[in-house]
Amino acid sequence: MNIIKNRYLYFAISLLVIIPGLIFMGIHWAQNPAEGPLSQGIDFTGGSLLEVQIASGIQPPVSDIQAIYAKFATNDMQINNPAVQMLGTDSVSIRSKAMDDATKGKIVAEMQTKFGSNVTVLNFTSVSPAVGQEVARASFGAVAMAALAILAYIWFAFRSIQHPLRYGTAAIIAMLHDVLVVVGVEAMLGFAFGWQIDSLFLTALLTVIGFSVHDTIVVFDRIRENLSIYRKIEYETVVNHSVVQTLDRSINTQLTVMFTLSALALFGGESIRHFVLILLVGVFSGTYSSIFNASPILVVWENREWNNWFKRGNNSEAVA
Repeated sequence: MNIIKNRYLYFAISLLVIIPGLIFMGIHWAQNPAEGPLSQGIDFTGGSLLEVQIASGIQPPVSDIQAIYAKFATNDMQINNPAVQMLGTDSVSIRSKAMDDATKGKIVAEMQTKFGSNVTVLNFTSVSPAVGQEVARASFGAVAMAALAILAYIWFAFRSIQHPLRYGTAAIIAMLHDVLVVVGVEAMLGFAFGWQIDSLFLTALLTVIGFSVHDTIVVFDRIRENLSIYRKIEYETVVNHSVVQTLDRSINTQLTVMFTLSALALFGGESIRHFVLILLVGVFSGTYSSIFNASPILVVWENREWNNWFKRGNNSEAVA
């Protein structure tokens, strides 16, 4: 099985997946310059989250809830036009600008008057804009620090073979591929369903990064072992042999995780569905990039194929 041979096809597939996400990110950024490429939740922008359960079991119209919020909006608390999301058949999640406890009490009382006396507050969270901005900065810092730590670790672990920095760089490129896929899918989901990124999204993204790099290191470690065994075989053949050897393990690991996540997406409830779907996308992308992106990048680099406009070069000209 010659997997590495079709490396440019795999690169093209990755671009076809990433480009639509970038387009949707650009659309959102153009429409909402203050938010950037993704619709941000209160964890990043500041605001209030109110989740209530209505015992009557009848979902109230979104317009009615927005009218209640508009009734209590002031110059200091511009809570009109909140984002309303239904959770199941009897619960509602409402995101708005920041409001205090007194206003929250008035809104709940108004809901009890309009929708029935048994309205239960399931959750009320309020985050100031300053805290939200600090969380956003820390989030970008966490991703950057993770990338640098991964590069340093792989360079140290592979220092016994030639060009150890290549392996770290290829792993980072594969990781960035997964980040772009996840962020692009999130942009499309936000456009279609009004989903917003929050701390759970950041947790899912960091989990995807860890899964992707872990799978990539397994493949690279097998390449390192085979390079010491098959010293006289050309580099591309050794890389392809290593990928084939680890293919079953990578696919089995992916299927195990995806079966579990699929069960959570179907039966775990609305509150974690966003988080689980992002993980599903990221796990699939991580496995794909480890097999079809990271290792082929090593071959392209070894053969210096950019000198031939990324056409398959003559392996006899490969740089050791």
